Amino acid sequence: MSVSLKKGQKVSLTKDNPGLRNVVVGLGWDEAEKPKAIFGGLFGGGGKVQDIDCDAIVFLLDAEGKIAKREDVVFFNNLRHVTGCVMHQGDNLTGAGEGDDEQIIVSLSKLPSQYERVVILVSIYKATERNQHFGMIKNAFIRIFDADTNKELCIYNLSENYDGMTALVFGELYRKNGEWKFNAIGQPLQLWSIAELAERYGLPRSVWH
Repeated sequence: MSVSLKKGQKVSLTKDNPGLRNVVVGLGWDEAEKPKAIFGGLFGGGGKVQDIDCDAIVFLLDAEGKIAKREDVVFFNNLRHVTGCVMHQGDNLTGAGEGDDEQIIVSLSKLPSQYERVVILVSIYKATERNQHFGMIKNAFIRIFDADTNKELCIYNLSENYDGMTALVFGELYRKNGEWKFNAIGQPLQLWSIAELAERYGLPRSVWH
Protein backbone atom coordinates (compact mmCIF):
# COMPACT_ATOMS: atom_id res chain seq x y z
CA MET A 1 0.00 0.00 0.00
CA SER A 2 1.34 3.41 -0.98
CA VAL A 3 2.30 5.78 1.85
CA SER A 4 1.03 9.37 1.61
CA LEU A 5 3.69 11.69 3.01
CA LYS A 6 3.66 15.19 4.43
CA LYS A 7 6.47 17.72 4.17
CA GLY A 8 9.53 16.57 6.11
CA GLN A 9 8.40 12.96 6.48
CA LYS A 10 10.74 10.09 5.63
CA VAL A 11 10.00 6.51 4.67
CA SER A 12 12.16 3.44 4.07
CA LEU A 13 11.80 2.06 0.57
CA THR A 14 13.84 -1.13 0.84
CA LYS A 15 12.98 -2.26 4.39
CA ASP A 16 9.37 -3.11 3.56
CA ASN A 17 10.12 -4.04 -0.04
CA PRO A 18 12.88 -6.66 0.00
CA GLY A 19 14.45 -7.17 -3.40
CA LEU A 20 13.66 -3.63 -4.55
CA ARG A 21 16.20 -2.82 -7.25
CA ASN A 22 14.88 -0.08 -9.52
CA VAL A 23 12.47 2.75 -8.82
CA VAL A 24 10.76 5.35 -10.94
CA VAL A 25 10.42 8.89 -9.60
CA GLY A 26 7.22 10.30 -11.07
CA LEU A 27 6.67 14.06 -11.04
CA GLY A 28 3.48 15.89 -11.90
CA TRP A 29 1.98 19.37 -11.91
CA ASP A 30 -0.76 21.42 -13.57
CA GLU A 31 -0.96 25.04 -14.50
CA ALA A 32 -3.39 27.18 -12.57
CA GLU A 33 -5.82 29.21 -14.70
CA LYS A 34 -3.85 31.48 -16.99
CA PRO A 35 -4.30 35.24 -16.75
CA LYS A 36 -5.78 36.96 -19.77
CA ALA A 37 -3.27 38.82 -21.90
CA ILE A 38 -3.68 42.59 -21.72
CA PHE A 39 -2.18 45.60 -23.45
CA GLY A 40 -1.14 43.56 -26.49
CA GLY A 41 1.03 41.03 -24.71
CA LEU A 42 1.93 41.94 -21.13
CA PHE A 43 2.12 38.21 -20.33
CA GLY A 44 3.74 37.06 -23.57
CA GLY A 45 4.53 38.08 -27.09
CA GLY A 46 1.66 38.85 -29.39
CA GLY A 47 -0.90 38.57 -26.60
CA LYS A 48 -0.32 34.82 -26.17
CA VAL A 49 0.20 33.59 -22.63
CA GLN A 50 3.24 31.33 -22.49
CA ASP A 51 2.94 27.75 -21.27
CA ILE A 52 4.91 27.04 -18.11
CA ASP A 53 7.76 24.67 -18.89
CA CYS A 54 8.82 22.87 -15.70
CA ASP A 55 12.05 20.87 -15.85
CA ALA A 56 12.95 17.96 -13.59
CA ILE A 57 16.57 17.97 -12.43
CA VAL A 58 18.50 15.32 -10.50
CA PHE A 59 21.60 15.97 -8.39
CA LEU A 60 23.74 13.02 -7.32
CA LEU A 61 25.47 13.93 -4.06
CA ASP A 62 28.47 12.41 -2.31
CA ALA A 63 28.86 11.66 1.41
CA GLU A 64 29.49 15.36 2.08
CA GLY A 65 26.25 16.35 0.41
CA LYS A 66 27.99 17.90 -2.58
CA ILE A 67 27.98 17.48 -6.36
CA ALA A 68 31.45 16.26 -7.34
CA LYS A 69 31.29 17.02 -11.05
CA ARG A 70 29.02 18.39 -13.75
CA GLU A 71 28.17 14.88 -15.01
CA ASP A 72 26.38 14.28 -11.67
CA VAL A 73 23.62 16.66 -12.78
CA VAL A 74 20.95 14.85 -14.81
CA PHE A 75 18.50 17.08 -16.72
CA PHE A 76 17.08 17.73 -20.20
CA ASN A 77 20.55 18.24 -21.71
CA ASN A 78 22.08 15.23 -19.91
CA LEU A 79 19.36 12.58 -19.73
CA ARG A 80 21.57 9.65 -18.70
CA HIS A 81 24.10 9.60 -15.88
CA VAL A 82 27.52 8.23 -16.84
CA THR A 83 26.90 5.15 -14.65
CA GLY A 84 23.59 4.40 -16.38
CA CYS A 85 21.96 4.22 -12.94
CA VAL A 86 19.90 7.41 -13.31
CA MET A 87 17.94 8.03 -16.49
CA HIS A 88 15.69 11.00 -17.19
CA GLN A 89 12.83 9.99 -19.48
CA GLY A 90 12.57 13.33 -21.28
CA ASP A 91 11.21 16.84 -21.00
CA ASN A 92 7.50 17.64 -20.91
CA LEU A 93 7.17 21.21 -22.21
CA THR A 94 3.70 22.03 -20.87
CA GLY A 95 2.67 19.76 -17.98
CA ALA A 96 -0.55 18.95 -19.80
CA GLY A 97 -2.30 15.61 -19.32
CA GLU A 98 -3.02 13.24 -16.48
CA GLY A 99 -0.49 11.33 -14.39
CA ASP A 100 3.27 11.87 -14.30
CA ASP A 101 4.60 14.72 -16.41
CA GLU A 102 8.22 13.63 -16.13
CA GLN A 103 9.88 10.47 -14.84
CA ILE A 104 13.34 9.50 -13.67
CA ILE A 105 14.47 5.87 -13.36
CA VAL A 106 16.95 5.15 -10.55
CA SER A 107 18.75 1.83 -10.20
CA LEU A 108 19.19 1.72 -6.43
CA SER A 109 20.94 -1.65 -6.41
CA LYS A 110 23.63 -0.55 -8.88
CA LEU A 111 24.24 3.07 -7.90
CA PRO A 112 27.93 3.36 -6.95
CA SER A 113 28.67 3.70 -3.25
CA GLN A 114 30.12 7.23 -3.56
CA TYR A 115 26.61 8.54 -4.18
CA GLU A 116 24.68 8.89 -0.93
CA ARG A 117 21.77 11.09 -2.01
CA VAL A 118 19.71 11.57 -5.15
CA VAL A 119 18.00 14.95 -4.96
CA ILE A 120 15.04 15.68 -7.23
CA LEU A 121 14.25 19.29 -8.11
CA VAL A 122 11.98 21.04 -10.56
CA SER A 123 12.68 24.49 -12.02
CA ILE A 124 10.75 26.76 -14.37
CA TYR A 125 12.46 27.31 -17.71
CA LYS A 126 13.00 31.02 -18.50
CA ALA A 127 11.03 31.99 -15.39
CA THR A 128 12.30 35.58 -15.34
CA GLU A 129 11.84 36.19 -19.06
CA ARG A 130 8.29 34.82 -18.97
CA ASN A 131 7.37 36.31 -15.59
CA GLN A 132 6.44 32.88 -14.19
CA HIS A 133 6.70 31.25 -10.76
CA PHE A 134 5.42 28.25 -8.84
CA GLY A 135 2.45 30.21 -7.53
CA MET A 136 1.08 29.61 -11.04
CA ILE A 137 1.34 25.82 -10.58
CA LYS A 138 -1.12 23.54 -8.78
CA ASN A 139 -1.45 19.82 -7.98
CA ALA A 140 2.31 19.26 -7.82
CA PHE A 141 3.39 15.85 -6.57
CA ILE A 142 6.27 13.40 -6.45
CA ARG A 143 5.76 9.67 -6.17
CA ILE A 144 8.05 6.67 -6.04
CA PHE A 145 7.13 3.32 -7.54
CA ASP A 146 8.82 -0.01 -8.18
CA ALA A 147 10.04 -0.01 -11.78
CA ASP A 148 9.73 -3.79 -12.04
CA THR A 149 6.21 -4.25 -10.58
CA ASN A 150 4.70 -0.73 -10.98
CA LYS A 151 3.73 -0.86 -7.30
CA GLU A 152 3.52 2.67 -5.89
CA LEU A 153 5.56 2.95 -2.69
CA CYS A 154 4.89 6.53 -1.60
CA ILE A 155 3.54 9.86 -2.78
CA TYR A 156 3.99 13.44 -1.57
CA ASN A 157 1.60 16.20 -2.67
CA LEU A 158 3.13 19.68 -2.51
CA SER A 159 0.29 21.92 -1.42
CA GLU A 160 1.88 25.10 -0.03
CA ASN A 161 1.81 28.57 -1.53
CA TYR A 162 4.92 29.01 -3.68
CA ASP A 163 4.31 32.53 -5.02
CA GLY A 164 7.47 34.08 -6.40
CA MET A 165 9.47 30.86 -6.25
CA THR A 166 11.15 29.60 -9.43
CA ALA A 167 12.42 26.19 -8.27
CA LEU A 168 11.38 23.48 -5.82
CA VAL A 169 13.28 20.67 -4.16
CA PHE A 170 10.57 18.00 -4.29
CA GLY A 171 12.41 15.28 -2.37
CA GLU A 172 15.40 12.98 -2.19
CA LEU A 173 16.37 9.32 -2.16
CA TYR A 174 19.16 8.59 0.31
CA ARG A 175 21.11 5.72 1.84
CA LYS A 176 21.15 5.09 5.59
CA ASN A 177 22.40 1.98 7.38
CA GLY A 178 22.22 -0.06 4.20
CA GLU A 179 18.65 1.04 3.38
CA TRP A 180 17.31 3.34 0.74
CA LYS A 181 14.85 5.91 2.06
CA PHE A 182 12.82 8.81 0.66
CA ASN A 183 12.57 12.26 2.22
CA ALA A 184 9.64 14.55 1.28
CA ILE A 185 11.36 17.97 1.26
CA GLY A 186 9.16 20.54 -0.50
CA GLN A 187 11.70 23.37 -0.28
CA PRO A 188 10.99 26.41 -2.49
CA LEU A 189 13.87 28.39 -3.97
CA GLN A 190 14.22 31.66 -5.85
CA LEU A 191 17.05 30.76 -8.20
CA TRP A 192 17.11 31.26 -11.93
CA SER A 193 19.32 28.60 -13.51
CA ILE A 194 20.53 25.03 -13.13
CA ALA A 195 24.02 26.42 -12.49
CA GLU A 196 22.73 28.46 -9.54
CA LEU A 197 20.87 25.46 -8.14
CA ALA A 198 23.93 23.21 -8.47
CA GLU A 199 26.09 25.85 -6.79
CA ARG A 200 24.00 25.43 -3.63
CA TYR A 201 25.32 21.88 -3.55
CA GLY A 202 28.97 22.81 -4.01
CA LEU A 203 29.38 22.71 -7.80
CA PRO A 204 31.12 25.90 -9.04
CA ARG A 205 29.33 27.83 -11.78
CA SER A 206 32.59 27.92 -13.73
CA VAL A 207 32.18 24.24 -14.75
CA TRP A 208 29.25 25.24 -16.97
CA HIS A 209 31.38 27.47 -19.22
